[in-house]
Amino acid sequence: MAIFALWVINKAGGLVYQRNFTDGLAPLSSNDALVLAGTLHGIHAITAKLSPTGSSSGCQVIESETFKLHILLTATGTKFVLLTSPAELQAQADSVLRRVYEAYADGVMKNPFQTPEMPIRSEGFDARVGAIVKPA
Repeated sequence: MAIFALWVINKAGGLVYQRNFTDGLAPLSSNDALVLAGTLHGIHAITAKLSPTGSSSGCQVIESETFKLHILLTATGTKFVLLTSPAELQAQADSVLRRVYEAYADGVMKNPFQTPEMPIRSEGFDARVGAIVKPA
């Protein structure tokens, strides 16, 4: 399983967590990362409105020749985005995203010192994410 990065985007489209799992990614400035998160948030909102057959939760996968973006939208509007190799199976990515979301619910949302919608600075969450993803 080749996972390159994980992003957590709050319901307003702000990047609250970013972690790379490979050295091959081009480094993003903090401004570029914020623009990327806002753009992805906008694309997700637009795709939720495009469904010709009724309601939609928006895009769940964005594919290119060199990567896939897997998106998990939570009930609160927080998005978990996993950047993987193009060969990554959706079921595997969904499993990783659900486990990261559980770690987020336990380690971040239950933390009385964490302000909702603000950047995540939790060593416990970071350690759990590292254990879940286990970079190749």
